[in-house]
Amino acid sequence: MSFYARLRAGWVADNPALTFRGTTLTYGDLIARVERAAGWLIGQGMSAGDVLMLQTPRSLAFLEVHLAALSLGVVTLPLNPAYTEAELAFYRADSGAKRAVLIGGGDVSAESLPAALAAAAPVSRSVSLPGSHPALLCYTSGTTGRPKGAVITHDNLTGTVLALHTAWRWSRSDVLLHALPLFHIHGLIVAQHGALYAGAATRWMERFEPADALEQMAESTVFMGVPTFYHRILALPPAITADLSGMRLLTSGSAPLPAQVHAALQARFGQRILERYGMTEAGIVLSNPYDGERRPGAVGFPLPGFSVRLVDAETGLVVSDGAVGEIQIQGPGVIPGYLNLPEQTAAAFCDGWLRSGDLARRDADGYIRIVGRAKDLIITGGLNVYPVEVERILLEHPAVSAVAVVGIPDEEWGERVVAAVIRAPDAEVVPDALIALARQHLAPYKCPRAVRLVDDFPRNAMGKVQKARLRAAWIA
Repeated sequence: MSFYARLRAGWVADNPALTFRGTTLTYGDLIARVERAAGWLIGQGMSAGDVLMLQTPRSLAFLEVHLAALSLGVVTLPLNPAYTEAELAFYRADSGAKRAVLIGGGDVSAESLPAALAAAAPVSRSVSLPGSHPALLCYTSGTTGRPKGAVITHDNLTGTVLALHTAWRWSRSDVLLHALPLFHIHGLIVAQHGALYAGAATRWMERFEPADALEQMAESTVFMGVPTFYHRILALPPAITADLSGMRLLTSGSAPLPAQVHAALQARFGQRILERYGMTEAGIVLSNPYDGERRPGAVGFPLPGFSVRLVDAETGLVVSDGAVGEIQIQGPGVIPGYLNLPEQTAAAFCDGWLRSGDLARRDADGYIRIVGRAKDLIITGGLNVYPVEVERILLEHPAVSAVAVVGIPDEEWGERVVAAVIRAPDAEVVPDALIALARQHLAPYKCPRAVRLVDDFPRNAMGKVQKARLRAAWIA
């Protein structure tokens, strides 16, 4: 059964499904639009197994096409609207996408897509698919900076959504206030698929605005955010307030939420934030409990159907409570592998367990705490930045001899991207010029917020840059 068929099974035609820009669609309306989108996809020559690149602003058309693709076995590749032409060219070549809907271009422009869908003849059939059939292709950073296509199957989507449906008590009466991006698993799978599976209503925000979000939370039951959202809400003047007693679930993810933010939100709005942990390759794996203590600084316990172990990197043995180990995962959300990368797929698993690259410790009573990352991944505003990708661009400047990009703590963004640069002999480096160079080639969130000139980097005996020490020196 396709994941779309599982979603649709719980829909009530007259119930509200989605509100955006003053328009409310019932589930009956949504079904009709998805069927027109299916007709459009077939008219584009798309069939089961084909990859569709989908880069649009937040729009009903995105969701209609994505759901139609799920019904037909077409694989959706959702992409950040901020990606540059060079980034898009890589994703198309690597994914082998048959069609691309892109902002301002592609086989079909995102701007013309709504009209094309409205004119399409509806197709109501749904393809019979095995659970192992790919549903989504989501790219994640590789150890060399080359993004890897994580193949997310229909069974993976079902496993993640079912686990969250149980753990977070989704129901048809819920109203999700949705401000997250739809090209990311947090916004698409965890939030939007979660609401659709429950047959709940969703209200999309055009963009996150803290005062507007606070006002709409008073009329919603579920909100999912990243730490940046909650920092901005707390920064509102005290006179701006709202009755959030009807909110039953506020979650935070994609980066740690400081304990003081937990306390401030509870003191000001009477809400306990629920933190959780997940990754593109596994969906959501750990969650603080719906009932009981939501412990600041912890990401809770394994979700139903998931198993987690913490393993010592040197010995390969499971560590005892209180000791640090790499999170390794088994469960229904774990992907089968990366697209056309058998060696990287093999390296990502250890005895059937997915290696997360994240380090954690378990409290004596079972709560798991993330303590760091084995990889140098930077998470800023809930989005992933791999330093090598940024370093490669900055090294193109003739005045740069070497560069090391790191993330340093930031109260609003979680981390901000910064670059330490060693200049070439007799060259002059202008930091603003390097930032401008990055902006020409990379999405804005990947670009350094600051550039610092240094004589050398801290290195180990093998000459490898010690980024932990570099971060510490930057903060000092």
